[in-house]
Amino acid sequence: MKCSAPPPIALVPKTPRAAFSGPETTRMTALEVVTALRDGQISADELISDSLTRMSQTSPAINAMVTSCAERALNAAKTAPRDSLLAGLPIGIKDLTPVEGVRTTWGTVGLSDFIPSASDPLVTRMESRGGVVLGKTNSPEMGAGANTFNAVFGATRNPWNTEMNAGGSSGGAAAGLATGEVWLSHGSDLGGSLRTPASFCRVVGLRPSPGIAGGNGGDGFDTMPVQGPMARNVADCALFLDAMAGHDPQWPVSFPAAPGGYLSAALADPAPLTIGFTPDFNGQAPVTSEMADLLRTALVQISGDGITLRDSCPKLDGFEACFRTLRALGFWVQARQTPERITRHYKPALQQNIAEGRALQVDDIAAAIAKRSALYQDALAWFAKGHDILAAPVTGLPPLPVEVEFPPQVAGVASRDYLSWLVFAMPATLCSLPALSLPVGFTDSGLPVGIQLIGKPRGEAALLHAARIIEQRLDLDLAPIDPITPGDTGFRRG
Repeated sequence: MKCSAPPPIALVPKTPRAAFSGPETTRMTALEVVTALRDGQISADELISDSLTRMSQTSPAINAMVTSCAERALNAAKTAPRDSLLAGLPIGIKDLTPVEGVRTTWGTVGLSDFIPSASDPLVTRMESRGGVVLGKTNSPEMGAGANTFNAVFGATRNPWNTEMNAGGSSGGAAAGLATGEVWLSHGSDLGGSLRTPASFCRVVGLRPSPGIAGGNGGDGFDTMPVQGPMARNVADCALFLDAMAGHDPQWPVSFPAAPGGYLSAALADPAPLTIGFTPDFNGQAPVTSEMADLLRTALVQISGDGITLRDSCPKLDGFEACFRTLRALGFWVQARQTPERITRHYKPALQQNIAEGRALQVDDIAAAIAKRSALYQDALAWFAKGHDILAAPVTGLPPLPVEVEFPPQVAGVASRDYLSWLVFAMPATLCSLPALSLPVGFTDSGLPVGIQLIGKPRGEAALLHAARIIEQRLDLDLAPIDPITPGDTGFRRG
């Protein structure tokens, strides 16, 4: 059954219009640029030049691409096959992932001058499929936190209001995409690090299931951290996942890519969808009324004509405590293998994460493992009731001032620490479910808001397909923008 998209109705606020002064190619989608590369209408060298031009225009305002490698990119472009998936397209790599010969700092002082002698295997895979690494995007120290700042490069700012933060930990990737610095950018996710910055910067970020997009760069058997794609729209995100995906035995939990590819699945004809919506995970995640109302409005707008909307959520009781335990364990495992000359520089929040992991008792760990299995069964039973997608907030509130590490409270609920406002990210991570942040609207103050779409186990293809249907029904304008400074007259309601 095909379901045609109804015309958009005026429920979600229109996109704030903003100027764009970059080279024309940087305004194009990744799919458009790859098609032009394959047809010989443009060269990878031209794209590298245009991308570098755009970075020079935007970097002073947002500080997204903190290390560039133009010479390496130009050399790589010479051998990038035109008939490959990315065909020589310049991409960004998060500064938590090694790239051979390119400064890689993890945002920490102890590694501020580190230059890897080998690339992460996922980088090698993307390069073999036509990706040309143009630089490294900013991240909080060791990826810890949802506000992208560190002592090496400073803070990344939100392109929609440069007084606000860009989210994290893939904040540099998201901000650079939103302004057209690159067409695709790599990220990683444990507690929403692909999803939060995507929501804050009005781009698409996909946390795939473990093993889909390589390993996590640390404990290869830990399925909580994953790597994944970011882009300005769903189709481009699917294209990038195709460039990342595929089984490789060097990653212990590696999993085969979807037959036919993710882009093909995303572009397939619309099909019926049943979406369950929860504004607060059964009262376990605080959310402002503005955020909850905005998301519900967007879902109501796209419902009907093949899309069924239900107020429904798996039980998921006690997920936050479970997540905190297993995340702390992972931080302690990593810290045990990291020299003291590096760890002694860590910021207080990161030191606290590690201390919590070290203090865990075996019974704490056993209980969390058992709870994680129970949570997965909760999710599985819920999907078995006919749901295709679980929709929820990405965060309970919009972006904050860049100087604020985390909100002291959300909707009147006090924050224990910086994890408290990231609770919406935890269920998908614990249950190894694919989760995507899709732009849906703006707050009254003009800040972007995304919705989190959570799919079935190993359901990346179906999730991307659903996300594109929603994207089309909302008639989203996801073109890049010039960074907006408060008072900028280029920022106005359309």
